[in-house]
Amino acid sequence: MSVYAMRDLNTLQRKAATHGTHVGVYAAAVLEHPLPWTKMRQVYRLLGLVRRHGAEAVDDACRRALDAEVIDVGLIERMLTRGAGAQLPLIPAVAHGIQIRARRH
Repeated sequence: MSVYAMRDLNTLQRKAATHGTHVGVYAAAVLEHPLPWTKMRQVYRLLGLVRRHGAEAVDDACRRALDAEVIDVGLIERMLTRGAGAQLPLIPAVAHGIQIRARRH
């Protein structure tokens, strides 16, 4: 990889870190790939989420995803747009009002 490509990756990671510690760590995790320049668009997508939803909300979503060891910018977007609250969307919500009856043989 050229020096210029590495410089762009480092700049992109530093830019993400200005929006929150967890956003920076998450961006670094996304770029931790044998071909990191192929993941740059994902970090740009993460920065777009910061513009749309605010740094605090994205930093919190990144923290929760890092706690669950899930590196997927699409997950961060779903957490923000669906209002996941404290629950990761990977964990199915409990269905309310549904009763399950056991069959008797």
